[in-house]
Amino acid sequence: MELAALASAAIPDLSPTGVVGSPDDPRDFSAAVVFDRQGSRWRVRSPLHEEAAMRLETELQVLSGFTAGIRAGLPFRVPSVAGAVRLDGMRTFVYHDMPGVEMELEDLTELGGKTAEDIGRVIAAVHALPADVVENADLPVYSADQFRQRRLNELDQAATTGRIPSVLLRRWENALEEMELWDFTPVVTHGDLHEDNLLVDHDRLVSVTGWTDLHIGDPAEDFAWLASSGNQSFTEEVVTAYWQHRSGGTVQDEHLLRRAVLAAEFALAQWLVRGLAAEDEDMSAEAEAMLGELQADVEEHGGQEISAAPAGPRAVPAPEAEVTPREEAAEEDASDEAPAEVDPSPEVRDSELDGSAADDLDDAVIVERGTQHEPVAVGHVESADPAETGDVAEDPADAEPTADTDDDAEAVSETADGPEPDETAETVEPSTTALDLDEVRQLDIRRPTNPS
Repeated sequence: MELAALASAAIPDLSPTGVVGSPDDPRDFSAAVVFDRQGSRWRVRSPLHEEAAMRLETELQVLSGFTAGIRAGLPFRVPSVAGAVRLDGMRTFVYHDMPGVEMELEDLTELGGKTAEDIGRVIAAVHALPADVVENADLPVYSADQFRQRRLNELDQAATTGRIPSVLLRRWENALEEMELWDFTPVVTHGDLHEDNLLVDHDRLVSVTGWTDLHIGDPAEDFAWLASSGNQSFTEEVVTAYWQHRSGGTVQDEHLLRRAVLAAEFALAQWLVRGLAAEDEDMSAEAEAMLGELQADVEEHGGQEISAAPAGPRAVPAPEAEVTPREEAAEEDASDEAPAEVDPSPEVRDSELDGSAADDLDDAVIVERGTQHEPVAVGHVESADPAETGDVAEDPADAEPTADTDDDAEAVSETADGPEPDETAETVEPSTTALDLDEVRQLDIRRPTNPS
């Protein structure tokens, strides 16, 4: 009844006659739906700490940017604030109630009808919002590379906990360093899209809530909750509908779902970081358990595809190898008459993140890439937005040539030296990619739902 009293204080003419609980994040908000004498319904959200209060203030700025013209052009309803009251230095907000109810993710994906079409159309409409809605609220605006670098910094922070499986650290970092994967056009992104923020009425998606994390960034973020659903066919239906409404059916970002899977997996690391920062052992244990499930799926089945590299086997050190490539290189340097000082490479990050990284690589086997597997449900996150770099296996083409006979030796020598150059042949310069290390603006952390 405290929330009903706060609603009455925020809206003087409101005379509550009843109150029922409303789904929300119990760690961040107290929420309820209040009924009045006129039969109207009002949703009340009261923050439980300063961070939650800031999120509500941010949402107020976002919703104020949804002008009547913008709202009229959207294929869904957007909340509007009816009033607010300050309590203990933080404001409680009262919203006009909207049609529709929340549904569990499994129920939503199995609803059938036009559900996938509706979700695709809704996400396309969010991504087509004018940039002013974000910029006028002074919310983050990222380029594609700034967003990628932000993820790398978050990965490094998560790795310092020492509680992320090394196989996941390497998996995520490898994906983050594939520049082709991050060639996307930034758009207005909801940033906290999942089933709790979608309201369904008569089997149609009618309203979207939870606008606290709006920003301009990677459109794949709004698909992460679907990538973690375990229903791949439904996800693909949504993506097909999305491109139909976004670009007339033309796929403009072929790596969209790969980045969505990466975002869904990495959300578990963010959840762990948040639990440790809050000294919440239950939250931390929940995150570690889900990370363990993901690790098992990756090790046993390879996990969902997040790499943009061509499919094919990837050679890594064999189990019987007693010397890692890094140690072998060090021995060769030591044998030189005038050894050169070696600058630390990015691979040094392995030892800094997890001392067992080299051992893990020694125990690795040849991994077949590009194989489809059943996805693992990794949960979704509420509030937004480290893979170790493993030792690279020595390429057989770089090995010193050997021969058992003089003829073989001569043949190997010719191969090593190469044939006489063909003046008519074109010379192809090797391509290089420069990494732009942009500063990040913030670390967004979200909660996952209870794993099914």
